[in-house]
Amino acid sequence: MVKLRYLLLLMLLIVPLGRGPAAQTATVQPSQEFPLWTRDLRRAEIVAFGSFPFTVLLGTFIVESVTYFNHGQDSRYLPWPLKGAGGVSMSRDDRFRALGVAAAGSVLISLADFIIVRYKRNEAIRAARNLPQGTPIITRRPWPESAEDAGTGEDAGSPPPGEEAGTAEEEGLVPQVP
Repeated sequence: MVKLRYLLLLMLLIVPLGRGPAAQTATVQPSQEFPLWTRDLRRAEIVAFGSFPFTVLLGTFIVESVTYFNHGQDSRYLPWPLKGAGGVSMSRDDRFRALGVAAAGSVLISLADFIIVRYKRNEAIRAARNLPQGTPIITRRPWPESAEDAGTGEDAGSPPPGEEAGTAEEEGLVPQVP
């Protein structure tokens, strides 16, 4: 029975689970396909889950430090990096407290990131609205890498195909005054 489990595990590791090359290709999603609030929510989720391992380490250190000071600075209750061989391990309640502190810290980091990104986005919009009339707004995009686009013979200073430089009024960034 044990050999069968190892054989199945080995088969899962050796045999790819995809349907070939088509399953492995990534698709690039245009930035306007999803509303802004969903992209902000996705970024917040990524930041929160990405910071969670670090906040777990910090939360564990904080909870163990509080326990150390609550027990009269007894050397058996030192926090993890300083704990000796005869140290007392964390109780179940302390572990849950550490995870709670870590979750709260991750959410706070994600919220701070959201506020900073929102502020920078609003400042960029405000700066674009305050441009004088007729000021061109240039959007940078990567140049296409296909061979047929490379040999068009266009001037190096011209925008890539499909991209035109527009003015602030054309982009809708400056309110029209009647």
